[in-house]
Amino acid sequence: MQLDHTAAIVTGGASGLGAATAQALAEQGATVYAVDLAASIEKAPETKGVTYVEADVTDPEQVRTAVATAADGGVPLRTVVNCAGVGPSMRILGKKGVHDLALYAKVVQINLIGSFNVLALASEAIAKTEADDDGQRGVVVNTASIAAYDGQVGQAAYSSSKGGIVGLTLPAARDLAQYGIRVCTIAPGIVETPMLATVSEEFRTSLAAGVPFPRRLARPEEYAQLVLSIVAHDYLNGETIRMDGALRMAPR
Repeated sequence: MQLDHTAAIVTGGASGLGAATAQALAEQGATVYAVDLAASIEKAPETKGVTYVEADVTDPEQVRTAVATAADGGVPLRTVVNCAGVGPSMRILGKKGVHDLALYAKVVQINLIGSFNVLALASEAIAKTEADDDGQRGVVVNTASIAAYDGQVGQAAYSSSKGGIVGLTLPAARDLAQYGIRVCTIAPGIVETPMLATVSEEFRTSLAAGVPFPRRLARPEEYAQLVLSIVAHDYLNGETIRMDGALRMAPR
């Protein structure tokens, strides 16, 4: 599928994986709408071809408005990339007691339900566009994590939410096939994002040492590169792709 003269939505587009993806899509000729919270947009860099749209991915009306903004921009909406997410850590039973249920629900609400909300509402708009010569209308790329498979101590909520995204991938692809919309998921390993920048260099080095090859942390640009590959490869559908340097996470 071609990106030139099409529109794209990237959630969590103001930083990290989302920002790198928004830039990469714009460089390929797409008109990109980076959806994020106001506080994140305020800190976002100006990027040619990227328009920032304030919206909470868990709010259906805000997402409808953001989708309408992208769909009414004069070119067909073809690409959606869900990068918005959170990753707090808490044990099911720890020194401070039982895992906070509200926190568990919040993580699932943002990571899983938020991704589904954007996927569903954006697919509604994409389905109304004219298909290309091969019957294609668009592609949705969701973001899981290797924690969906190798969840560590303290990652019960995060792993649950990302495991849900993996489980969503195939039925979503099957549901949307009749509209010419593909659905794939990327499950990154440890990526150098702003969240990771808060930890010490020593800890970052120890994380990188656990990756078989290449023995380093992944870069947001590599995630963006994989998104471009999925968009371009018309036969990729219903698949979750691990991007982790063959890393399999230990319990802790």
